[in-house]
Amino acid sequence: MRRIALALFVTLATVHAAAAQSATWPSRPIHLIVPFPAGSSSDIVARIVAQKLGERLGQQLVVENRPGASGNLGTEAVAHAAADGYTLGLANTSTHTLSPSLMAKPTYDPVKDFVPISMIGASPFVLALYPDVPAKSVQELIALSKTKPLTFASAGPATLANLAGVLFAKTAHIELTPVSYRGSGQEILDVVAGRVDMAFATIPPTLPLIHDGKVRAIAVTGPRRSPALADVPTVAESGLPGYESVLWQALYAPAGTPAAIVTRLNTEVNAILHDSAAVEALAKLGVEAQPGTAQQLADRISADLKKWHDVIVSAGIQPQ
Repeated sequence: MRRIALALFVTLATVHAAAAQSATWPSRPIHLIVPFPAGSSSDIVARIVAQKLGERLGQQLVVENRPGASGNLGTEAVAHAAADGYTLGLANTSTHTLSPSLMAKPTYDPVKDFVPISMIGASPFVLALYPDVPAKSVQELIALSKTKPLTFASAGPATLANLAGVLFAKTAHIELTPVSYRGSGQEILDVVAGRVDMAFATIPPTLPLIHDGKVRAIAVTGPRRSPALADVPTVAESGLPGYESVLWQALYAPAGTPAAIVTRLNTEVNAILHDSAAVEALAKLGVEAQPGTAQQLADRISADLKKWHDVIVSAGIQPQ
């Protein structure tokens, strides 16, 4: 009985301490770890949200860039941080659903080591073709692939843009040969030059090339049409139902962060994502704001973990 009473006392004390902490939170600046370099699209997204979130919470959000290992170093740092609401992290498709299948020795568990807070937004790719490729739709491209070999530009086998192409080929039951590049930017230029047939490219830097007729946009890879390319259908509505490949960005915290703090953060982030100025700032980066619950983010992570694991295994990509 004494042991039971002691255990109950400890539990109640812990709950009381967590409640007291949540009631006074935040009382000092909050650190937001971004596992990518300053100036990257993920960094800009984080700073847009951090500024407005700091205003709403009455405390500064200090953005810390901890790049390295494709985002794994910064993500690992969040996993090991104190679960007190003063360390948050920026997650994306790569850090939480690709890396676990691409790391030979994972340094964190994307589900057990973190608590999801809120989705921020998602960026689709645009399937852009060299203009002389005789295909003006997804179905025409599929038919063409059965008559001649086709290539697509890739930033490397472990990148989402490459996996978007792998998933497209798998869904369409065709063969596409990836041509790898070490950095982003050169891929689309080689499509313009005709050295590669197509690319799954990020929308903002590709828009001028599309408007100038230097590449042809035949589809976007998101679940909905992009406002920037309203006349371009999605891959799914072009005859490949269920296809989707987007780079989503989200906010999360270390596992064990008090539920009251998570709920407060979710409420504030969702308010930001309904703010027209924030939505417009994100849209300029090609990011569609996606407010939602913490559970919706958790469900998305779980579904994408399985989805991309299957794609990576089927493509024969070996963990490093």
